[in-house]
Amino acid sequence: MLKFLKWTGIIFLFLIAALALGTVFRQNLKYEAPYPDIKASKDPAIIARGERLAYGAAHCSECHQSNSASSVRPVLSGGREFALPVGTFYSPNITPDSETGIGRFSDSEIARALRYGVRPDHTVLLDFMPFHNTSDEDLTAIISFLRSMKPEKNQVPAHELTWIGKVLKAFVVKPVGPNGEVLKSIEPSETIAYGDYLANSVANCNGCHTKRSMIGEYIGEPFAGGTPMEDSDPSKEPLTPPNLTPHSEGRITQWNEKQFLARFRQGKSISHSHMPWESYKNMSDSELKAIFRFLKSLKPAKNPS
Repeated sequence: MLKFLKWTGIIFLFLIAALALGTVFRQNLKYEAPYPDIKASKDPAIIARGERLAYGAAHCSECHQSNSASSVRPVLSGGREFALPVGTFYSPNITPDSETGIGRFSDSEIARALRYGVRPDHTVLLDFMPFHNTSDEDLTAIISFLRSMKPEKNQVPAHELTWIGKVLKAFVVKPVGPNGEVLKSIEPSETIAYGDYLANSVANCNGCHTKRSMIGEYIGEPFAGGTPMEDSDPSKEPLTPPNLTPHSEGRITQWNEKQFLARFRQGKSISHSHMPWESYKNMSDSELKAIFRFLKSLKPAKNPS
């Protein structure tokens, strides 16, 4: 019996050591992915479209504004801290500064990072920005706007992964790419189809309002309510993204179209809400109507208790 326990202990220690070594050596695995044929434009209309997306539906400003930003059009020099169970993350500087921002990267490298989750150095990009199916036209507009901004120097700290985060990065996290064919362009309209595109490929409503695992995998009914989100301040209660399907318990059943628009124009009502209300209230009436009509068209669903 003692001999059995001895060898069991040795095997267990060996497995722990192997896991530790594997985790260390697999932190910077290299991946390949296509480079989208995206080139920034200097056309004022395209830049203006990108600005509307960045400060509106695509909500780039929500995460990438600097900690000191307070204006209507905050500087997107990054540095915002996000404390999660798998680590502490800092939003990068996405102004065109050549040392600390995106000025170091080509248009196609930026587009590949957004669409395929692969950094310019070929390492994996954690899937916080699921713009994988954003159309070529809208991706071009966003990158064109970012290129047009004034460069701001801001050296953002590197992400700090916990031990669990490092294990997940080493063995579980992989680049995430488009789901099906990516559109070249899509005509903005007040249709269900355009609302589907905005909710899934630009505004990322699905990302929060569908239950997900610790590593980001979707494990719940689409739009039927998300995973509880904790605040960095433990005194504030966790908030659960509500059900947005037309189920009897769905939030969307409480509003007609006019009330839906009015709620978005109101902005944030809970101080520690994770929803980017300040960006979303900049969306046009047409964009919000399209999203409302899409949500109304969904199959009523409820996550198991």
